[in-house]
Amino acid sequence: MQTSFAPEALAADPQMAASEKILRTCVHCGFCTATCPTYLLLGDELDSPRGRIYLIKDMLENGKPATADVVKHIDRCLSCLSCMTTCPSGVHYMHLVDHARAHIEQTYTRSWHDRLMRRTLSAILPYSGRFRLAMGAAMLAKPFARLAGHVPAMGARLKAMLELAPSSLPTRSHMEGPQRFAATGTRRKRVAMLSGCAQPVLNPGINEAAIRVLTRHGVEVILPKGEGCCGALVHHMGDDHASHAFAKANIDAWTAEIEGDGLDAIVITTSGCGTTVKDYGFMFRTDPAYAEKAARISALAKDVSEVLELLELAPQPAKNLTVAYHSACSMQHGQQLKDGPKRLLKAAGFTVREPAEGHICCGSAGVYNILQPEIAGRLRARKTANIARTKPDLVATGNIGCMTQIARGFAEMGFAEKGFADSGAATPVVHTVELIDWATGGPVPAALEGLVAARA
Repeated sequence: MQTSFAPEALAADPQMAASEKILRTCVHCGFCTATCPTYLLLGDELDSPRGRIYLIKDMLENGKPATADVVKHIDRCLSCLSCMTTCPSGVHYMHLVDHARAHIEQTYTRSWHDRLMRRTLSAILPYSGRFRLAMGAAMLAKPFARLAGHVPAMGARLKAMLELAPSSLPTRSHMEGPQRFAATGTRRKRVAMLSGCAQPVLNPGINEAAIRVLTRHGVEVILPKGEGCCGALVHHMGDDHASHAFAKANIDAWTAEIEGDGLDAIVITTSGCGTTVKDYGFMFRTDPAYAEKAARISALAKDVSEVLELLELAPQPAKNLTVAYHSACSMQHGQQLKDGPKRLLKAAGFTVREPAEGHICCGSAGVYNILQPEIAGRLRARKTANIARTKPDLVATGNIGCMTQIARGFAEMGFAEKGFADSGAATPVVHTVELIDWATGGPVPAALEGLVAARA
């Protein structure tokens, strides 16, 4: 794509220079439109990656403030990054749309209700303590979700938020907070693990399973003091200041461990977080104080499935359970990890099935299912219908957002009370690491207890 940025503008702004380079990589081929979820649903060229690239080019190249039309189409982007997997030219759309979102936040004044919703989400979701309190309140308000839908201006988003809230919260984990978990037997590796922000509140069993399976196979696990939210949630809302602050805190915490007893990896159990942490090196490439440290952190960052494959887990007897594997967009497109989790599940004795349109987003995408509930709902219905056709006993994925979204989709389709494989139990949605933990000597995942008892 031909560009005409002012040379002085590129020289003065490294971010603008990086975006200009990305724009020039695009050859207008349109392959991205075939795998873009919003273009698939809406059929509008401006709701495709190619259309958004044109909007971003015009805005950045001419130094324009964002307009309402540009904001509408950029906000509709899920950042699923399916376009990056499809693109034959290697257009790094993720960095381009991230720049566009930051530009929007700097140059555009959103409506009062949009600002209020975004600030509320930014003030609560990245903080586990606040999020736990908010979920408690949301559970009380959940029966009034339909009524909340009639609130002027904010109704659809409030309704979506309450419907996504769980009916109950699990007990706070004893494995939460800064601490060390010793390896069983001879120590083979020493890793830090990102606890996350929303995941420990919604499903602490995921991190517990990861710690058990890692320590059981000779890996010492550290939950470092000072680490917290990876920054992804606010980063995708265009708030670079907040996202960089979260990232710096994590970089400092992990660097202290590296310079102390050393780390072989930084293990991440939420693929959305993993995509962001692996991008810290790019985010801080021009920061003289953090560039080198951030690059080192990104190089060490690994999804838990990557680490488990390196441990060469022993083959397991068949579990006689059929698993529909949903590959989160942040896993298959963001991190380009496509087959590892499936190999792990098969080696652990599960029959693995892949739903049709596995490359299409489920509609979760961080807080997208709150900010864009109508599109997210359509994608959720499409995803769960495709999963249902595989007739699985359970669903496995590597991202808490997808787990929440798909579970809600099942409930909407009427499958909450009866499993797809006629087991008589609810069809569970679990994290891949919970299954690997179970298959290698850990407890039955809580979500599977009914199913396993029914099969006994």
